[in-house]
Amino acid sequence: MRHYKEHLIVTGTSIRDALSILDKLAQDAICFVVNDELKLLGSLTDGDIRRGLIAGIELDDTVDSIIQKEPKFLRKGDYDLNKVIEYRDNNYKVIPIVTKKGKIINVINFRHLKSYLPIDVVIMAGGKGTRLRPLTEKTPKPLLKVGEKPILEHNITRLALFGMDDFWISVNYLGEQIEEYFGNGSDNNLKINYVWEKEPLGTIGAVSKIKDFEHDTVLVTNSDILTNLNYEDFYLRFVEENADFAVMTIPYKVDVPYAVLETDNGHVVSFKEKPSYTYYSNGGIYLMKRELVHHIPANSHFNTTDLMEELIAKGKKVISYPFSGYWLDVGKHEDFAKAQTDIKKLDI
Repeated sequence: MRHYKEHLIVTGTSIRDALSILDKLAQDAICFVVNDELKLLGSLTDGDIRRGLIAGIELDDTVDSIIQKEPKFLRKGDYDLNKVIEYRDNNYKVIPIVTKKGKIINVINFRHLKSYLPIDVVIMAGGKGTRLRPLTEKTPKPLLKVGEKPILEHNITRLALFGMDDFWISVNYLGEQIEEYFGNGSDNNLKINYVWEKEPLGTIGAVSKIKDFEHDTVLVTNSDILTNLNYEDFYLRFVEENADFAVMTIPYKVDVPYAVLETDNGHVVSFKEKPSYTYYSNGGIYLMKRELVHHIPANSHFNTTDLMEELIAKGKKVISYPFSGYWLDVGKHEDFAKAQTDIKKLDI
């Protein structure tokens, strides 16, 4: 995928030079005209240039007189997903992302992205991976390779596919390796920050250390999960339910090989012949309203289950999002071996 700055040209650029840039952009041929502070001034396509030439503009003239001065855009941290879906469904492929002051900070392309979700992501990657020793003695579990890429890279790639580009990675054990591998994310049009845990803070405790989320919704996920979860559908369900907290759950079916009797004071009142029961297990991926972060105690060991119990006790709306697609927690050697086989046929 292109770096977003390849789509930018400064005001005063000649039409001839703009044509050369559009030619290099090929099927993504649209430029966004900016000033020296990268403020969005307009857009330019081949069609705009053709119309300008017909009207008598010369190739050495500047682009300023032929740009579209009201281009489509999304404002970072202040947009509705329905607007994203509208752009995507109406075949607007390349959209600039601007700040409140109109500065372009990214350009998204729906030829490569499935969505652009207004979500901050926190990835919990500080564990020691003791069940995977000796593999994790010198390599943190999130950097163990599944196929050609580390587990954590598969996760980030999948999340970024749905347009999430603000990442926080919580690190502790061998965290320097993770920070060195992923850097600040800018090469991939991402922003990656690191949250260092001096002591293990549980499965969500580190979130209390983050004070500058971009969005009103935060996704928290374990770093060792492989999944083809549709994050847009997960988010839409969260919004439609007006939930405070959502947990992705994995159905777990139990087949009882005998008849199960229901009794009342020793009397059999009914029975089911070899029934099946479906339970839902915690899948380690959560959505929450940013305002709930204050429920997480600062610098204390705190698990996601602790947070859910507190939210339920306080009458907050906690929902389950049952998921029947591919999901694997790469926590044990047999899981790691399965992941090596599964990744060859997975689209994640």
